[in-house]
Amino acid sequence: MSGNRQPGGRKEDRFLDVQLHPVRKLRVHWPISGTTFAQLAKGKASAFRDDPGIAHLLQALTQFRELGDFGNYKHVFESGLGFEGFTTAEGANPTLGRVGEQTLSPTFVFTTYFDASLEDAAVERFMRQIVDIHPWEVPVIELTGPISVSSTALAPATEGSAAS
Repeated sequence: MSGNRQPGGRKEDRFLDVQLHPVRKLRVHWPISGTTFAQLAKGKASAFRDDPGIAHLLQALTQFRELGDFGNYKHVFESGLGFEGFTTAEGANPTLGRVGEQTLSPTFVFTTYFDASLEDAAVERFMRQIVDIHPWEVPVIELTGPISVSSTALAPATEGSAAS
């Protein structure tokens, strides 16, 4: 969400007006291959499109216009890389690892936000979509209650305003 210019004015003639908006955070943990992990860790953004799982997740979530809607910026998300560890218990049907063994999984973490006032039925629709396409038997999906996220807009500088 780069770019701080508002139409009709120079950036130097304006000051930042930070506003807080009530949102909810959606975070999805998605397994990836070691190859994809290495490519993303090296900054190769093409891995987002090349990894079928990540591409499927991102494509599925673009159908929900409420996710990552920041006005002039749509489908905004953040991502991170890490590992998840787990030991599979008897009765499970793991996608990765074996019953009774500790497993480490390279993981892509997708985070986005949506308006806190979004109706429960809409939240249910995208949560169901994620669960339906997720490759794990028990997907790790985090959904927060309302939090505040800042957004910035450039407002006209007033006569005599001081920079801080």
